[in-house]
Amino acid sequence: MLVKGQHYRSVWMEGGTVKMIDQRLLPHEFRIVSLPTYRETAQAIKTMTVRGAGAIGAAAGFAMAQAALEAGETSFRSLIDEAAQTVRATRPTAHDLFFAVDRVREAALGAATVAQDKAAAVEMANRLADDNAKAGEQIGLAGLSLLRSGMRLLTHCNAGWLAFVDWGSALAPVYQAQRRGLEVFVYATETRPRSQGAKLTAWELQQAGIAHAVIADTAVGSYVQRGQIDAVIVGADRIAANGDVANKIGTYTIALLAKHHGVPFYVAAPRSTVDPKTPTGASIVIEERSEEEVTWVSGRAPDGTLTRVQVTPPGSPAGNPAFDVTPASLVTAFITEAGVLEPCPEALDQFARHGRREL
Repeated sequence: MLVKGQHYRSVWMEGGTVKMIDQRLLPHEFRIVSLPTYRETAQAIKTMTVRGAGAIGAAAGFAMAQAALEAGETSFRSLIDEAAQTVRATRPTAHDLFFAVDRVREAALGAATVAQDKAAAVEMANRLADDNAKAGEQIGLAGLSLLRSGMRLLTHCNAGWLAFVDWGSALAPVYQAQRRGLEVFVYATETRPRSQGAKLTAWELQQAGIAHAVIADTAVGSYVQRGQIDAVIVGADRIAANGDVANKIGTYTIALLAKHHGVPFYVAAPRSTVDPKTPTGASIVIEERSEEEVTWVSGRAPDGTLTRVQVTPPGSPAGNPAFDVTPASLVTAFITEAGVLEPCPEALDQFARHGRREL
């Protein structure tokens, strides 16, 4: 996608260095960070320098490739296993991360020589990143069948190109629609406590010239009740075998509102987000993040400086689950690179097994 007319991916690798857009600084500053070691890339995942399931997965794959490049001949396997453990521990919920770690680890340990293993790891990491970008493009094309000019869409958190290597998931149909002259309006929830919608989704849509408005999370019910939302499209961090969806905290609330008012609720995600080994959403590990994300907010002060301020009484505790689980019964359909799928175990099983097979 374009930033001031120049094409960028959210994360990529040059030689042995991982490059990524520092999402912590957006929308106030656009900066590319360079990470020369796998430990630095893992730390960037943990600290949310990079975020979004697809982008996290790509970064995890690149971290594993970096570990392969860093490893010596006598310690090759032990460092690969150490790196896999380190990267897996960064974020527990997004399945794309584990998918990428396993794929690159397998590639790194499958060749005849260490030199071939290193090359195989880098090749697999780049392939996974390319696959993620292509999946986003195909998700956008699949979602076009659900859109019409004049629609008002609601999205939650960020599932645009910043959350993928390129294109995104929930916003990919919007970008494809724009290229075909369809005018759609996007309501982006602010998405407390990290404000991904206010900071990232709004920035993306502004860069693309797409009409949008940021609304408070607590305003969603009012907009839906008054008939101002025609459809909801969100992304996903993990999809269980039965179709339950783990996504940013607040997604479940929106899904309940959509179901009650008869508004379609779509989940856009690639094959790498589906976890056949997790039977239901009850088995998904939900990441609990720092209290400070709730008790403090960051932004630009009137004098232009970036600052943090506390919004709660000192000493007041806070809970901060990063995700919730939306039951499959609340999902209208999945938008995937294989097409629009029914939210049922049979469709997801075939999709997970066969990838691009149309169902």
